[in-house]
Amino acid sequence: MSQTREAPHGRVGIVMGSDSDLLVMQEAAKVLEEFGVECEMTVASAHRSPERAAQFARSAVERGLDVIIAGAGGAAHLAGVMAAGTTLPVIAVPIASSPLSGFDALLSSVQMPPGVPVAVMAVGPWGARNAGLFAVQIIARRVPALREALTRHKQKMADDVERKAKTLPKG
Repeated sequence: MSQTREAPHGRVGIVMGSDSDLLVMQEAAKVLEEFGVECEMTVASAHRSPERAAQFARSAVERGLDVIIAGAGGAAHLAGVMAAGTTLPVIAVPIASSPLSGFDALLSSVQMPPGVPVAVMAVGPWGARNAGLFAVQIIARRVPALREALTRHKQKMADDVERKAKTLPKG
């Protein structure tokens, strides 16, 4: 039995249904890196490799993960499989990989049955970035340095809006 590995600023697992989802899911990894939160990334399909997906979820706590971010398109069952196999918070990122432009993945992700909660973000890169931020917020409950970094991040966004507002033409 391996020991739990605790990262000083938390640890997040990012799992995607296909390597074609990598460009979107890297957005979550970038956010985690900005905040100094470690992550591990892998591919595991709820449909093509169900045992790999289930094993990822079952072993997540033992590997020291705090949160799982799952990105998938189409039927998008990956986040539900993760949530069924762990007690950790699971965040779904619907991917626009089908003719329905991710709407199918969004609906699949939000339709979890009672007792299997999954937080669902927007479709695509914006959703992946927000999933990274949401994971940081979850971990920040126990890591004061992350709370402070989030406060600075929100202040920077507000300052950017003020700066941009001042550059608009008057009239």
